[in-house]
Amino acid sequence: MKFVDEFRDPSTAKALLREVTACLDQLGATEQNPVQVMEVCGGHTHSIFRYALKDLVPKSLEFVHGPGCPVCVLPMGRVDDCIAIAQRPEVIFTTFGDAMRVPGSKLSLLQARANGADVRMVYSPLDALSLAQQHPDREVVFFGLGFETTMPSTAMTVLEAKRRGLKNFSLFCNHITIVPTIKAVLDSPGMRIDGFIGPGHVAMVTGSAPFRFIAERYHRPLVISGFEPNDILQSLWMVLRQLLEKRPRVENQYARLVDPDGNRVGMQAIAEVFELREFFEWRGLGSIDHSGVRMRAPYAAFDAERKFTVPNAKIADPKSCQCGEVIKGVLKPQQCKVFGKACTPRTPLGALMVSSEGACAAYYQYSTHAVEEVA
Repeated sequence: MKFVDEFRDPSTAKALLREVTACLDQLGATEQNPVQVMEVCGGHTHSIFRYALKDLVPKSLEFVHGPGCPVCVLPMGRVDDCIAIAQRPEVIFTTFGDAMRVPGSKLSLLQARANGADVRMVYSPLDALSLAQQHPDREVVFFGLGFETTMPSTAMTVLEAKRRGLKNFSLFCNHITIVPTIKAVLDSPGMRIDGFIGPGHVAMVTGSAPFRFIAERYHRPLVISGFEPNDILQSLWMVLRQLLEKRPRVENQYARLVDPDGNRVGMQAIAEVFELREFFEWRGLGSIDHSGVRMRAPYAAFDAERKFTVPNAKIADPKSCQCGEVIKGVLKPQQCKVFGKACTPRTPLGALMVSSEGACAAYYQYSTHAVEEVA
């Protein structure tokens, strides 16, 4: 297939749905005892709701929404650290747009900007680097955020800052890694995920090898998937076929973009600039060993955590917000006590309602709540 319409072709979707249904019947799955498949990436979650795949597949299959939204798992204390840096008079604080409205304990970055902090939205870390060149009298800080998908561009920007000799550019590093996160989900008490739809964008960078432990150690199938509706349906069918064969492995449905060896240039840049942290705090998941990265010592001059004093406080989410349970797949968004009531995209209590990849935002956007709010 060459064109996007082909990945949304209704006749292909119907054929794939027939195959998915046949596999579920052979597995003996029922609405009371469904096959549970976790889509790790928030991009898949939004595709599932945008194209109503949740309603098209049989009730004997249940989608479980995973932790693959980097904005959603950012703990409140790290947001407070961002704001502490941004409020310094010498700082221009730069960030991607979906992080602007994530609530801290008192403010979001957007509210800090309204109060006078120089917070600017950028489309890439190179935009922040350009600002550093344009404002040599100011400290420009880039909020590095995301899984392995966005790490290469951040790492290459740091390398370019060093090459240019820019001393007023730094990175507040909150990049995280996907493999320890999936392991934490698999090790959760009461976990009964039967298979995984793997994160296609992460795999474009890492390749498929890092995910093999899921099949080899935990005996669960994982299929790296594209993001169009027929990509997801085909990946579902591939997961179910593995369950029928009782031979779990890692398969690559997204072969048009994912090389088994990943992006070697990108991985080299990551290895040059970053090293694993001993642990990193996640919203809803707690502290996970080796799940985040920090800057290596040779690049300390570009590390905002070394350059500025940050509170580095651990702050619990509001008790009414159940983002943690949703991230772990224990609750569906609509089962949260404040979903669609106190917590909406206009007045978010948790990050899952803020981010464009958040499960709560997906539920809200593609449900009657969105219509009711507009009305």
